[in-house]
Amino acid sequence: MFSHVMLGASNPDQSKQFYDAFLGALGCKPGFTDSKGRTFWRHAGNTFAISAPINGEPACFGNGATTGFAAESPEQVDAAHAAGVASGGVTCEDPPGWREHAPGGRLYLAYLRDPAGNKLCVLHRPPKAA
Repeated sequence: MFSHVMLGASNPDQSKQFYDAFLGALGCKPGFTDSKGRTFWRHAGNTFAISAPINGEPACFGNGATTGFAAESPEQVDAAHAAGVASGGVTCEDPPGWREHAPGGRLYLAYLRDPAGNKLCVLHRPPKAA
C-alpha cells in the first residue's frame, strides 16, 4: 500500500546518525544522502527517508502521528530502542514490553521520539499459534 515514509528533520546530520543506529539495529544498512540533502534507507522492500522541509520552515512532528517499524524479535525491538535512545532519541510512553491488543493479539512494542520529535514504534508480532 505504501511506497515510502518520509519524515521532516530539523538537523539532517543528527537525524541520519540517529536513524543509522536505530534502523541498523533492525538489520538496515546506513542511509544514503542524495544531492538534495534527503537521506534514504532501503530494507526488505521498504523505503524510509528524512529531509529538511522543502518549504524552508522548521521540521515539526505530527501530533498523534506514529511511524511503526517491524522487528523480528523482542530482542531486536529492545536493541533498536536502545540504539535510538543512545543516538539522541527519547523514550516515550510505557517501557518496551508485551502488550495485549485485541483483535491483533499479543505484541512486543517500544516507543521513542527521534531528534526532531517524530514518534516511532518498534513492533514485534509473534507468529499465531496453530
